[in-house]
Amino acid sequence: MKKALLMGLSTIAAVTLLAGCSSKKSESDGKIKIGILQLIDQSALDEARKGFTSELKSTGYVDGKNIKIDYVNAEGDQSNLKTMSERLARDKNVLNLAIATPAAQAMMTADQKTPLLFTAITDPVNAGLVNSFAKPNKNATGVTDSVPVESQLDLLLQLFPKTKTIGLLYNAAEPNSVVQIKQAQKIIKKKGLAFKARTVATTNDVEQATASLAKQVDAIYIPADNVLTAAMATVGKVSENTKTPVIPATLPMVKLGGVATRGIDYNLLGRQTAKMAIKIIKKQKTVKQLPVEKPAEVKLGFNDQLAKLFKIDQSKFK
Repeated sequence: MKKALLMGLSTIAAVTLLAGCSSKKSESDGKIKIGILQLIDQSALDEARKGFTSELKSTGYVDGKNIKIDYVNAEGDQSNLKTMSERLARDKNVLNLAIATPAAQAMMTADQKTPLLFTAITDPVNAGLVNSFAKPNKNATGVTDSVPVESQLDLLLQLFPKTKTIGLLYNAAEPNSVVQIKQAQKIIKKKGLAFKARTVATTNDVEQATASLAKQVDAIYIPADNVLTAAMATVGKVSENTKTPVIPATLPMVKLGGVATRGIDYNLLGRQTAKMAIKIIKKQKTVKQLPVEKPAEVKLGFNDQLAKLFKIDQSKFK
């Protein structure tokens, strides 16, 4: 009976050892582990993520084959950002990608060791992610979505030259938006024009705020703002109903409800960030050896339906 018991214990030990080996293999499986933390579901941020993964794939890094991507979305919730960033930190990934400023800030708080890339962030210096673009001094670098505010306001005035008062609509809780709005206010004053600003806190505020602002201004400018991007279809309806043109900061916002802009293709922004990631994966560069990059390309884009409504001849601007 003792012999049988010893044999049984040996069998259990062997099975346990094999199970442990199998578990260890399934966790790493020789794949390069990459974490992605996204702030919220919205078109620009989604495109940045898709561009990132597409560029990795085009260069041979395929999710499920030789890399393992752990994508988490905080749905705009601060407690989710904290929990998710801490989990990604524990995973000991080769690198983590943060999409939008709050995601990057949460990731940096949770993990100072794993290389951190960011994308779709307007002002990484003001956000505390780097001290300078040229020489990132912390464990983060990436690609900003810093938009050409003056160029966009110039476009607004080209399209609608009779504009005297410009409405500024944004979420004051988003640092990126505040930075852009301050730039816009200085530029508008320099041009000798007036502005009226209105803030929103959630997407539920957008319809009323846009309608109220539309009554007081000739045209509206909206920065690269997560809340406004998520509610841009609503903005578009108000714009159409009140005949108040809206020039937003990004191309995805134009598609959803703006007239036109000179803006960034967020898919290309994600691809640009992935090229930095590949240098880290291949150990060609460290984070501190990769300066923060600005968008490689700015495009002119129109919403055909709204351009027709406002009688804009697009051919004059291409």
